[in-house]
Amino acid sequence: MDREVQLNEACEKFRKLMKGQLERVERMKNDGDFVDYSQKDKIRIGVCGGDGIGPIITAESVRVLKALTKDLVENGKIEIVGIEGLTIENRIAKMQPIPDDVLAEIKKCDVILKGPTTTPQKGSGMPNIESANVAMRKALDLFANVRPVRIPEEGIEWTIFRENTEGGYAVGSEGVNVTDDLAIDFTVTTKQGSERIAALAYDYARKNGYGRVSIVTKANVIKTTDGNFIRDCRKVSENYPEIVTDEWYADIMTAKLIDKKRRKDFKVLLLPNLYGDIISDEAAEFQGGVGTAGSANIGKKYAMFEAIHGSAPRMIDEGRGQYADPCSMLRATAMMLSHIGLNDRAEKLTAALDQCFAEKKLVITGRSDGATCSQYGDYVISKL
Repeated sequence: MDREVQLNEACEKFRKLMKGQLERVERMKNDGDFVDYSQKDKIRIGVCGGDGIGPIITAESVRVLKALTKDLVENGKIEIVGIEGLTIENRIAKMQPIPDDVLAEIKKCDVILKGPTTTPQKGSGMPNIESANVAMRKALDLFANVRPVRIPEEGIEWTIFRENTEGGYAVGSEGVNVTDDLAIDFTVTTKQGSERIAALAYDYARKNGYGRVSIVTKANVIKTTDGNFIRDCRKVSENYPEIVTDEWYADIMTAKLIDKKRRKDFKVLLLPNLYGDIISDEAAEFQGGVGTAGSANIGKKYAMFEAIHGSAPRMIDEGRGQYADPCSMLRATAMMLSHIGLNDRAEKLTAALDQCFAEKKLVITGRSDGATCSQYGDYVISKL
């Protein structure tokens, strides 16, 4: 193909991407306020099992959720709705990251409890379908990914605020193979996107008495987008003079999290999308791995709660699905309960999980030498 033709095609695709992002900026400028769950007659909780180990661990979360909210379900304050169709098979069949009919059902709910979903990678033999997580965050404008890590005995109490709709993930499936020799991907940062995640992080720090917010980027190398992220977050920080703001490069932060003396200083971490994903996985390892960590995806109208790990298809292929660890989804369930104003029930679940982890009467190993997923669910319910 003629080189000029290739360049023109790449430039046209870039133009369409930028047009879409500018339209998104205008939508953000017209955002309303956060939903007030206390004003709702009924809160509708949608449950998407996903695929791989997703349906297995999500089923345990639903069982625990029903035990905790039995009275509210019976009096009609809460409705728990199963939503089918978010499997990799159905997504490939429809060639959509979230099939239209599934998304329509999701949008009928207030909050979503979502199991892990498989994202095809290049060379897997599956079509290049966008991550269901990324698609859901964009479709519902779930701009804040919140991931807490707590290990009291080691002085670790971190809450990670990861921008969820921009960065390298915003148009991750829209890169351009300009020629066979040249491929380009895109990173997106907007003033509105940076300001709203920063405001949520600083509000959280203020409300919970944390005196430090640490902004993490690679602005020394990624000067424009990461540089703008720091600039806009600094501007927001001026509204919180009692909170100390410090700045770290992402690679140094990964090192400092394992520094036993320094890591106790960190409280609230504020990061763009890609670095937030990587560093929150590292952080989760301290409390037992990604299988122990839940995640909140917060927007102004919707919210989605999930495990931070993937769908573990190998466990299913090897017949080990029943031994999957449900703790990540149970932690996510506690975060969901807190988000909709049921803090006392969220605290009960968190305390039960902490007690089970400390007692170690049942241990999940992912194999037959450990407890099954449902046995662990029974264990948690016994502690509620």
